[in-house]
Amino acid sequence: MEPVLRVENLTKVFTRKGQPDFTAVDHIGFELYPGECLGLIGESGSGKTTVVNMITRLLDSTEGRILLGGEDITRLSGKGLRKAYGEMQMVFQTPTDSFDPRCTLGDGIGESLRNNGMSRAETKQEVARLLTECGLTPEFAARYPHEVSGGQCQRAAIARALAVKPRLLICDEATSSLDVTIQKEIIALLNELRSHHGSELSILFICHDIALVQQFCNRVLVLYKGKIVEQGKPDDVIRNPQDTYTKRLIDSIL
Repeated sequence: MEPVLRVENLTKVFTRKGQPDFTAVDHIGFELYPGECLGLIGESGSGKTTVVNMITRLLDSTEGRILLGGEDITRLSGKGLRKAYGEMQMVFQTPTDSFDPRCTLGDGIGESLRNNGMSRAETKQEVARLLTECGLTPEFAARYPHEVSGGQCQRAAIARALAVKPRLLICDEATSSLDVTIQKEIIALLNELRSHHGSELSILFICHDIALVQQFCNRVLVLYKGKIVEQGKPDDVIRNPQDTYTKRLIDSIL
C-alpha cells in the first residue's frame, strides 16, 4: 500500500549568527498510510513544530524528502504548492487562528469552495453540510469566531479543513488549548470522521500527551531533541518503553 505521506531523512539545521548551528530535526523518516492516525509526541522543543512546518512547506528543509501521495513536495512553490494544499490541510492549536475575525465562520469555511468555482448557493449548502458533519448546526455559519466557544470554533476549523476533501489532516496540538471535557469531544469527532471517511482520510496527530495519543492513534513516534527515539503501537510503547526519554514521558502522566 502506497503511503499518503512519506518522510525520508528529513533534517533542519538553523544557522545562527555568532553561534553554533542548531539541528532542530535530525534525519528522521516515517510513513503514514491511508486511513491511519499517526501520533507524533514530544515535549516542547523536541522538534514537532519544525517537522510540521517542513511538511506543510512553511519552512524549507536542509536535507531529506517529503512525498505526499508519492509526489515529491520538498521544494514545491507557487501553483504546485497550491495543488498540494488541496491534498493536505491543518488544524491549529488555537481555533481562532483558522479564521479572519472580521468574517463569519461560514465565510471562512466556504472560502476554498468559492475559490474552486462553487456557486454561492452551492457553497452555502456545502458549508451547512460540513458544519453538521462536525457536530454544529448550520446556523453557526452566521456567527463570528469571537461569538462561539473554543470547542465550537475548533469544530468549525475542522469543517474548514475538510472542505477541500484533503487526504491528509494535520492536527497540530489541536486539543491542547481546550479543557479536558472538550478535548474528549474533539477526539470523539475526529474518530467519527475517520470512521466515516475510511481510507480517504489520514491524520498526523501532533501532541505532547501520550495518554491522549493512546486513545486515538494507530501508531506513535516519540521525538526527542529532533530524533525519533521510539515508535510503535501506543499500547506497546506505554507498556514496554525502550528509550529512557519515553520512560520519563510515561512516568510523568502516571
